[in-house]
Amino acid sequence: MTAILPEHVPVITIDGPTASGKGTVAHRVAKALGWSVLDSGALYRLTALAALRRGVPADDEPAVARVAQALDVRFDGPHVYLDGAEASHDIRREEVGNFASRVAAFPGVRQALLERQRVFRQPPGLVADGRDMGTVVFPDAVLKVFLVADVVARAERRRKQLIEKGISANLDDLLRDMRERDARDTQRAAAPLAPAPDARILDSSNLTIAETVQAILDFWREAGAGAA
Repeated sequence: MTAILPEHVPVITIDGPTASGKGTVAHRVAKALGWSVLDSGALYRLTALAALRRGVPADDEPAVARVAQALDVRFDGPHVYLDGAEASHDIRREEVGNFASRVAAFPGVRQALLERQRVFRQPPGLVADGRDMGTVVFPDAVLKVFLVADVVARAERRRKQLIEKGISANLDDLLRDMRERDARDTQRAAAPLAPAPDARILDSSNLTIAETVQAILDFWREAGAGAA
């Protein structure tokens, strides 16, 4: 049997700002298609968590890049492990998310994680979510989706997620943090958050998760990519 080259494995990218729902949606789209999933944001959060644990300051690009290069991580379904220990809960802390947003602007950190992300491209297909999946990591993706939502709707979603995890959350604080992250993500010099020229823009402000997933599956069918 002839091996399938990575570049021939179909990819759906789902990019968008923080708390736009892309992680949950990506997992559900991948499950519907029987594909694997890449949560690229988790890699940046894991880098942030590892740096915080080592006392590395967020403004030390070379040191954070070294942490990213040596990252000892493992993904097992919904579970994420850092240095052999479960880290799924810790990487969702707001402190870690803010640190990740800051260091994600560093070209050295992004380069350190680039090839690590591309390794996830395995048959039969990959759904990759993040901020530069369609523009930098998988520019040849068959379908690129840019998921947007009103910032207030995103803050409400994040607050609900945190409360469900037993983490206290203040809506005003979340709104402020989210607007700051949006500004950093869209204005950074390295791989700024922006839709690819050929991306499908999907506003999920008034859509349920199920409706958002269905819209993306419809995009996939419209692209005639099901036979890829």
